[in-house]
Amino acid sequence: MGEKKRAVAIDGPSGAGKSTLARAVARKLGFRYVDTGAIYRSVGYFAFSKGVAPSDWEAVMKLLPEISLEISYDGDGLQHMSINGRDVTREIRLPEISMYASRVSAIPAVRDFLMETQRSMARTHDVIMDGRDIGTVVLPGADVKIFLTATPEDRAMRRYLELKERGTPQDYNKLLTEIRERDYNDSHRSAAPLRPAEDAVVLDTTGNTFEQSFQLLLRTIEERL
Repeated sequence: MGEKKRAVAIDGPSGAGKSTLARAVARKLGFRYVDTGAIYRSVGYFAFSKGVAPSDWEAVMKLLPEISLEISYDGDGLQHMSINGRDVTREIRLPEISMYASRVSAIPAVRDFLMETQRSMARTHDVIMDGRDIGTVVLPGADVKIFLTATPEDRAMRRYLELKERGTPQDYNKLLTEIRERDYNDSHRSAAPLRPAEDAVVLDTTGNTFEQSFQLLLRTIEERL
């Protein structure tokens, strides 16, 4: 048998900086970074592109057999998502897809559909995987579990600045309302609600610079591996 792979699970609410920080720490440690939010966004985007409402569970479930997902990585470790051979990495980051992703991720059939995709990567690589239920459901046996959070106001401002830099600015108050709504939906859904694992380390990055949050996360992971 090969050497057991190491797994770091990072959970937390939308906009907490999980993806950016996890990718940077994975690069530093030589782990593979797995953004599960991008996987759910891909399913949400497919539903969006087909004109299917994310609240219509039956219609979304009927789409699943039509979806062939592929995950690839570029030289910088950036995760690319493709649906049926088409790269949708940029499209899934559109603001309107965030709510689609949140809604479809509450559908048990969607979670079951994507579960093996996520777990298979942890069996074959050292991974840092982020999402909403990695430490509680997807990788309950992860070597390190972290719950990364920040205030809704702080997360909305980060999102505001990110979108402004991309050239797709959004109103701050609208973003704050969406984040609060998504927090409520993610933490109150019946299927794998957002919550820290019992043995997770909670890290609050409110007010931190990127470098401060990066060093905090890196130090926490290294101490526990």
